[in-house]
Amino acid sequence: MLFIITPVFNRKSFTEKYLLSLQKQTYSNFKVIIIDDGSTDGTYEMISEKFKDVILIKGDGNLWWAEATNIGIKKALELKASSIMTLNDDTIAEINYIEKMLYWHNKHPNALLGAFAMNIENKSPCYGGQIRNNWTGKSKYLLDTLKKENQTGIHEVNVFPGRGLLFSSDLIKKIGMFDHKNFPQMVADMDFTTRAFNQGYKIFCNYDAKIYTYPGESAGIKLLKEKNIKNFYNHLFSIKGSGNLIWLYKFAFKNLRFYYWPSFLVIGTISKILTYFKKY
Repeated sequence: MLFIITPVFNRKSFTEKYLLSLQKQTYSNFKVIIIDDGSTDGTYEMISEKFKDVILIKGDGNLWWAEATNIGIKKALELKASSIMTLNDDTIAEINYIEKMLYWHNKHPNALLGAFAMNIENKSPCYGGQIRNNWTGKSKYLLDTLKKENQTGIHEVNVFPGRGLLFSSDLIKKIGMFDHKNFPQMVADMDFTTRAFNQGYKIFCNYDAKIYTYPGESAGIKLLKEKNIKNFYNHLFSIKGSGNLIWLYKFAFKNLRFYYWPSFLVIGTISKILTYFKKY
């Protein structure tokens, strides 16, 4: 059985809409595990009352995304999950999303599959996978090269975020859990898929399976919108910073061969700094 793992924290409205979208799926043989990491806005109570089938785990507020996800995965494995999906609560799943994910999963059971993301505000594509260059750290985004008529089926990539990521439970036995010690929040998903790719697993973006996202809702993007010294520092060093330089260096030393380090880190450091000054 498929288990969907979702950490949540103080986003009651988003979480409710997300769970309602999962209730409407054309495929129903799956279980949802929610890890509520200390919400104070009534999220836990809302789930308990309205979504009786959800397996609800309560955290103490100190888990962050990676450790909360690991707790959910451990629970899924205890319940004999055959496949696992990580999915965020600030998404809305198209009605046939799970059906379309499992269609390709059954054809490529050893691969990791990511979802095609659409902007919920204007229904335009916003993420369709990427191929990262280890020399520069920069990526070629498939949406920049794929014509609209080719945005169907699965397309191979070499890294993928955890938003709508599907994989066999056997993968955990081979590469381990998300690295919550080195990457408690962001980068944990990219580290996870990079480890899988480095060990020979294929990764695809599934253009047939759509999720709708709220692009401005991530904590990292919010830091970029308001320009000040504090947010600049937090962008580069805080646990919510999408430009966290400590994680950049840890990722490189852990996942890349040594001859990539100089160019990857120099270009990456400059890119993280300059990103803060872009308009959002």
